[in-house]
Amino acid sequence: MTETLPPPARVPTLHFIGVSTRQSSIMQVFPRWADALGLGECAINGIDLPLHAPPDAYREVVAHIRRDPLSRGALVTAHKIDLLHAAADLFDELDPFASSLHEVSCLSKREGRLVGHAKDPISARLALDAILPPGIWRGGGADALLLGAGGATTAITHTLMSDRAPEDRPRRILVTDVRPERLDALRRFHRGAADADPAVPVDYVLTDETAQADRLLAALPPGSLVVNASGLGKDRPGSPLGDGARFPREGVVWDLNYRGDLLFLDAAEAQARERSLRTVDGWNYFLHGWTRVIAEVFDVSIPSAGPSFERLSELAGGPPRAAGRSA
Repeated sequence: MTETLPPPARVPTLHFIGVSTRQSSIMQVFPRWADALGLGECAINGIDLPLHAPPDAYREVVAHIRRDPLSRGALVTAHKIDLLHAAADLFDELDPFASSLHEVSCLSKREGRLVGHAKDPISARLALDAILPPGIWRGGGADALLLGAGGATTAITHTLMSDRAPEDRPRRILVTDVRPERLDALRRFHRGAADADPAVPVDYVLTDETAQADRLLAALPPGSLVVNASGLGKDRPGSPLGDGARFPREGVVWDLNYRGDLLFLDAAEAQARERSLRTVDGWNYFLHGWTRVIAEVFDVSIPSAGPSFERLSELAGGPPRAAGRSA
């Protein structure tokens, strides 16, 4: 039995399935949000599993949520693909994004049915709209480099290839990963996504060492987007780039992490003034990711912008470091 599997919930509970959930800001933020949203008596519970945990561990967690009346659902991070692969038969329904991405980031219940959702495409679109300067791609010369080929990159690349006008898409997308099977899975997804614009070329690059990623970075045109979606800096220490990495001039550098050692973001901020970079951490992505899941799990409406959303951001207190910095 999974050591971290909780006892039956005593109040309506949202579970957080991750790696080091106690360190997340949501553990302090959720009670304030629950009060502001009028959710009544409820709780959040962290369930920590090692990366690529045994399939039985994922099945035990999903089965517990399915059978426990007061377990309302869950947010899943770091385990989205592995969890669905191990426990797909325990879900009564998958939403269209979960079916196409082959991952779940949210579990909810409707009339006794367990539903799996992939919320990253929605969160990615909202976060991208907030951080990218208007018209960033319209000159036709900027690329997007995403370091790491997991669920977040799948959602972000899908958004860049489909959820905007053709003139608002990058010239080229490059995706790196240390695991060839993740690159292969992303390639298959792009080929099967009917709404993905085939006019946007995607390069899938196996990077066994940081020097390879550094060379890709150095070759980017000015104004390009660089994203750390590798998990390094949060789930595991380190950075996908080496000490000599040079970011593209006038680029947007987005670290999906907002806590941890943030070495990737440190390197970008050290070059921000010289190279006119806009550096952004993962706080905005955190806000959109959690509010979309809470809305689904507790069946409430939460605006994604405007005064109500800003109020939730204020209640969250802001990230450990300021977001949205620019030179």
